[in-house]
Amino acid sequence: MQPIVEFLRLEAASGILLVACALTALIWANSIYASSYTELWATQVVVAVGSFEISKPLLLWINDGLMAVFFFLVGLEIKREILVGELSDLKSASLPIAAAIGGMVVPAGVYAMLNAGGPGVRGWGVPMATDIAFALGVLALIGSRVPLALKIFLAAFAIVDDIGAVLVIALFYTSQIYWAYLAVAGVILVGLILLNLSGARAPVGYTILGVALWVCFLKSGVHATVAGVLFAMTIPARTRMNPDLFVERGRELLKRFDAAGEHGPQVVLNEDRQQVVHRLERSCQDIQMPVERIENTLHPYVTLGIVPIFALANAGVQLSGPPMELMTSPITLGVILGLIIGKPIGITFFSWLAVKIGLAVLPEGVGWRQVFGVGILGGIGFTMSLFIAELAFIDMEHLTEAKFGILMASLIAGVVGFLLLKKVPRHRVKPKLGL
Repeated sequence: MQPIVEFLRLEAASGILLVACALTALIWANSIYASSYTELWATQVVVAVGSFEISKPLLLWINDGLMAVFFFLVGLEIKREILVGELSDLKSASLPIAAAIGGMVVPAGVYAMLNAGGPGVRGWGVPMATDIAFALGVLALIGSRVPLALKIFLAAFAIVDDIGAVLVIALFYTSQIYWAYLAVAGVILVGLILLNLSGARAPVGYTILGVALWVCFLKSGVHATVAGVLFAMTIPARTRMNPDLFVERGRELLKRFDAAGEHGPQVVLNEDRQQVVHRLERSCQDIQMPVERIENTLHPYVTLGIVPIFALANAGVQLSGPPMELMTSPITLGVILGLIIGKPIGITFFSWLAVKIGLAVLPEGVGWRQVFGVGILGGIGFTMSLFIAELAFIDMEHLTEAKFGILMASLIAGVVGFLLLKKVPRHRVKPKLGL
């Protein structure tokens, strides 16, 4: 369970950092220094190679560039979960899949009903998302009262939720497609697949083709972050060495390391031991799946770096005009009600339905009140909701209303979910009677 615990710990730490960045952005954007906030993210950044040039404001480099790395990590997590995680078999995957479907369909329906025929109808995808870092950060504050199985359930349905968000972005938030660039992207994707099938493991080839894939998607009209997920799916998942050979080689190398002890008291001064250490390190790499090794390497940089920067750049909502007018906007209400009412109802009901018809079972030590509490935490949309809002709304007034709704709903969901789960006693596992 150690890799899962480490994953949850990092996500929880990221959630706390996200709160700090969101508050900083809000205060900055509504202070006497508000103009500097706007000007910073509007700074034009140009990258040119010969006659080829990409010129975008800093905000778009973050949303289209850094967030592509975030989506690459999401893709790696999805691939790992499907291969060896909670989504690797139908019985384990059924509950989080059902919860995620309910947590997407119901909030989108609530939002669509409130905005049908209006200018905000395009934002139906905004309340579908769950911010895994924020939600796990709240669970971390509750401590040991939350069973590990509940945290894993939340992480699993949030990952399925991410799959839905990527599909929504690719299918519904693409305004114009340039087929020539998309065709080139298809060729590059085939090249990445062939590279995988050939057994190549060197990161240079994958990196060059991955960057080229991102550029093609950036120019194609399909959002560039989709390239991150597709790129992740081509990263090898096979190991170079089988476990038996790893054990045999490891024992042999450790014996050689021990036997070389008389040549020097320290590893750094002992050439024979240094060679053994390098070979042992290579063996450790060969027994790991590249997809998991890259995920573990990227995870701290994305959760503690890229996502907080995204929050700082996008959470700065300038609260101008009468507050009640902002609160009663159909867009704001649609986002708030979709996240704090649609999410828990959808997640809990679809989970109950999956268990009732025998498709899934509740994890050991988890009760329905805890599932409902986690459903409320699912209403913390934040990162992905802000991202979809940026794609859905061009008009600044509508975008401000959507962002305000996201921030309000995330705050309410976090506080209510925390208070509810804090009061729910740990669900006791019934002992199995033996003969």
